[in-house]
Amino acid sequence: MNLAIIAPKTDINSWVNQFDSISKDVNVFIWPDIPNYNIIDCVCLWKHPMGILDKFKNLKLIYSMGAGVDHIVYDDSLPLNIPICRISDEKLAFSMTNYIITAVMYYHRRLLKYTVDKKNKIWDNDTHPEIPVKIGILGYGSLGSDAGDKLKYLGFDVIGYSLNQKKIDSTTIYYGDQIDEFLNQINILICTVPYTSKTKKLLSADLFKKLNDDTYLINVSRGKVQNESDIIKYLENGKLSGAFLDVFEEEPLPISSKLWNHEKVQITPHNASITNQEAAVPQIIENYKRVISGKKLLNQVDIDNEY
Repeated sequence: MNLAIIAPKTDINSWVNQFDSISKDVNVFIWPDIPNYNIIDCVCLWKHPMGILDKFKNLKLIYSMGAGVDHIVYDDSLPLNIPICRISDEKLAFSMTNYIITAVMYYHRRLLKYTVDKKNKIWDNDTHPEIPVKIGILGYGSLGSDAGDKLKYLGFDVIGYSLNQKKIDSTTIYYGDQIDEFLNQINILICTVPYTSKTKKLLSADLFKKLNDDTYLINVSRGKVQNESDIIKYLENGKLSGAFLDVFEEEPLPISSKLWNHEKVQITPHNASITNQEAAVPQIIENYKRVISGKKLLNQVDIDNEY
């Protein structure tokens, strides 16, 4: 297999080393040092230059180097009829779920309040240390459902919402036009939806106004899913009690953003969960073998659904 990695501003040494350690039959080329685009069988992409896929004439497989695929499906140069796959592994879910639990506990246990109390030398033994919560997970796919299962194990009341109907015995899952009913029941909203044309700016005024007052927002999906001006507006009017954000409309988050200094907003630099190369590389090699032999692929993207 002749494989090209196109991931500007990404440290790819560990990817190359992992391919070398697993298979000597994989020739890895690093963009822009690709001497002959016509020999490339598979491309692995992360925030690649739009339009570059036009150069590859004999591709058999396109791979996202993470769980998200929006950087691929919106590329106008995406060739037709070439399968697209994404990375899915337990370690990715492990990290994401731990992040979500951390964010939930940050709110539930009033850690912001106690941080401020420490700064002001306030000993408040009267306020109840736990905020009663009911958690709603918006986007109940592989990552959202893993977080839901772990939160329920910890004793939290959890419901989910999915675009399509899902039957999960242990959790109530709303779907389709039931989103208002879903939102009316919760005071923590966790967003794990993929970025698609349907989820663009989903976390905005139209959704926020349907929430209960003092709902806490946790977004670990994609920055383009949220409207940051609306987040600030609804933090100020009390509909949102706070926000724990790992993703942003523009990344890195501009220094001029009001989110940096907002006392109710916690920020992490889009690292809630990162791809584990030891799990990813074997999937890529296995799927290439499946393409060649005509077998069903693992974690193939449905281009019509955009994820």
